[in-house]
Amino acid sequence: MAPGSLIKRALKEAGFEVYRTQGDVIHVAERVRENLIMDSGIRVGGSHLAVSFYARAEQRDFPGEEEAALFARARRLGGPALTRGYREARAFVTRVPDPGDPDRTLDHWYQVQFEKLVDDVDAAIEEVRFAHALTKAVRR
Repeated sequence: MAPGSLIKRALKEAGFEVYRTQGDVIHVAERVRENLIMDSGIRVGGSHLAVSFYARAEQRDFPGEEEAALFARARRLGGPALTRGYREARAFVTRVPDPGDPDRTLDHWYQVQFEKLVDDVDAAIEEVRFAHALTKAVRR
C-alpha cells in the first residue's frame, strides 16, 4: 500500500476526515462554521513526512491594521507549536475574491504556515491532533 494510502487510513481510523489529496499531501478537514462548511488548514505528507498548519489573521477583522501587525497576530497563534518543534515555513497573503465578481476583493488573509517533520505515521497522527485543537484564525 502506498504511503499516502497508509496515512489516509490512519487519519480515518483516528477519527479525522480527509478533505482532499493533492499529490502526496493529504488535507485534513475541519468544520469551521455552524452550517458545516469545511476548510482545511492542516496537511500531512510531502517529500519528507511532515505535518503543517496555517494560522491567519483576516484583514476585515482588523481594518486599518498594518501588514506586520496582522502577520504578528497569526504568528502568535503558532506560539505553542514552536515550543513543540514546529518551524515557520512561510508567511503569505491570500486574496479572497467575491464569488459573484472575481474582480472584487472581499478580504485578505495574512497567513503563516507552521511545519514539523515527523518520523512515522503515528507521530503524524499525534501532531494532527495537536494542530486540530489549535485556534488557527484570529478573531476580534
